[in-house]
Amino acid sequence: MSITVILICITVAISFYAFNKPALLQKLMMNPYLIKKEGQYYRFVSSGFIHKDHTHLLWNMFSFYFFGTAVEQNFSAVFGEAGIYYFIVLYLTAIIISDVPTYLKERNNTDYNSLGASGGIGSVIFVFIILQPLQSICLYFALCMPGFVFGVGYMAYTYYQGRKSKDNINHDAHLYGALYGLLFCAIVYPTSLQLFYEQVSYWVGSFF
Repeated sequence: MSITVILICITVAISFYAFNKPALLQKLMMNPYLIKKEGQYYRFVSSGFIHKDHTHLLWNMFSFYFFGTAVEQNFSAVFGEAGIYYFIVLYLTAIIISDVPTYLKERNNTDYNSLGASGGIGSVIFVFIILQPLQSICLYFALCMPGFVFGVGYMAYTYYQGRKSKDNINHDAHLYGALYGLLFCAIVYPTSLQLFYEQVSYWVGSFF
């Protein structure tokens, strides 16, 4: 069983368990004010394993399954047996680090709460795009485009949603998770950025 599937199973189990337990959900959510006031730093991690509802959970886990398994395979090809550990570190640290900007912004806001695996999944999606920029990504199985084109749209959409949404889903974490995915590649596999540039340049050059 892949690490992606194991993480999905853990996330689904915790999310389902917390769905009908509002008190537990509140305890696990990302709440910057309580982190600052009470030192509840565990929320940086726990908030990434709970979801607002079944639709939120299904969409996130569906995305994570396809992109996560692909990134796992790429990491295994690049790093060998250590690839599995790189993947785990990527996902867990992305959940934490992608929430840091939100924490800094909302740490004095007593009413702010958010939840979801947005940061971890955003990082995995963007690592996939860096490693396979020309691989087609399809929206709703119909509108297909090269990964790097999807990445531009993804960043714009998450930025827009982060400005307007009030649904307790941390859309900003998608954006910061994506940026972290880029940083992660630059640190652990810097050659990937050169390969990304070469592939995208070739694709663009084919039209001129």
